[in-house]
Amino acid sequence: AALRRTDVILEVGPGTGNLTVKMLEKVKKVIACEIDPRLVGELQKRVQGTCLANKLEIKVGDVLKTDLPFFDACVANLPYQISSPFVFKLLLHRPFFRCAILMFQREFALRLVAKPGTKLYCRLSINTQLLARVDHLMKVGKNNFRPPPKVESSVVRIEPKNPPPPINFQEWDGLVRIAFVRKNKTLSAAFKSSAVEQLLDHNYRIHCSLHNATVLKNTGYSEKRARSMDIDDFIRLLHGFNSEGIHFS
Repeated sequence: AALRRTDVILEVGPGTGNLTVKMLEKVKKVIACEIDPRLVGELQKRVQGTCLANKLEIKVGDVLKTDLPFFDACVANLPYQISSPFVFKLLLHRPFFRCAILMFQREFALRLVAKPGTKLYCRLSINTQLLARVDHLMKVGKNNFRPPPKVESSVVRIEPKNPPPPINFQEWDGLVRIAFVRKNKTLSAAFKSSAVEQLLDHNYRIHCSLHNATVLKNTGYSEKRARSMDIDDFIRLLHGFNSEGIHFS
C-alpha cells in the first residue's frame, strides 16, 4: 500500500485489529468499518490507553449502507461476501482515493484481472477495468489463516482512473449486462431476447426492437461475442446505439 505518515486509511472488517494496529503505527488515521459490535469492543480494548487510540475512528454498521468518508487508501482483508458491491461502491466514490489493497477469494480476484477471450472474463472484469487499473499482487494460501477457510485467497491492487472515462456508467453497465447474459452467444442473438426490451429506455422500446439489428450491423459487432470484446469495443458499440437515440439506463 506504500502507506504515508499523512494518510487516512479506510479498513473494512478489521476484526480484532491485527492489521489495524500495524497501520496505526504508520499513518495519520485509520477509519475502521465493522458490523459486529462484539468485534468493535475487542478492537477498542486493544488500543485503549495507548498512543494509537486517538488515531483510530470506528464506524459501526454495514459499510454498503453508509456513505464512505474521505480517505487516501483502502487497505482491508474484506469480508468475501461483499466483494462485488464493495468494489463498485469504492470505484464510484468521490473524491478519488490513491489506491485500494484488498484481499479477495482467489477466483473473484482472477475475474477482476481477466482479459478478453479468457474463461473468467465477465461483466465484473470489464466494468472494473473501465474504471480502474487492477493488478494481482500475490496469492495467499488457506493455511495462512486460522482456522483455514475452504477457499484460496489473493491480494489485489485497485487504482482508480482519474479522471474517469467520460461515460455514463449506468448506461454502460446496462449494455454490458445484456451482452454478458450469454457471453458465448453472438450479440445479434443476445439482442433478439425478449428480456432485452424491458431493460431499454421505455420511450424507445418499439424504436429499439426495430433498430438493434441495424446498429449491430453498422458498428460491425453483429457476429461478435462479449467474451472476446474489450473496453474500446463496448465504447464504440454504446456510441453506435446512442447516436441512434437508443439508451440503456
